[in-house]
Amino acid sequence: MAITLPLQPQEEAKLVALAQAKGVSTDTLVREALDKILADAPDLPSEPKCEPRPIWDVILDNMTDVPPDEFAKLPNDGASEHDHYLYGHPKRDQ
Repeated sequence: MAITLPLQPQEEAKLVALAQAKGVSTDTLVREALDKILADAPDLPSEPKCEPRPIWDVILDNMTDVPPDEFAKLPNDGASEHDHYLYGHPKRDQ
């Protein structure tokens, strides 16, 4: 990864002069400073790793609290006529 850091001209001049005085490149000088910052930084909690699940399991989990009478209201042709129910297009069999 590359990070661009805008510097004021006086900051850049000071960075270049310090790197020359130490006999290293400005990249090396910045890398050394960054390494110190990262070494002193507390460890951040890592993201919990989730096992990938099939989409049908996710859908079933999301639908467990839906009452059966609400399921009964769903159209029987919802999959084949989704354009009708979502966008108001005429049904295919009309």
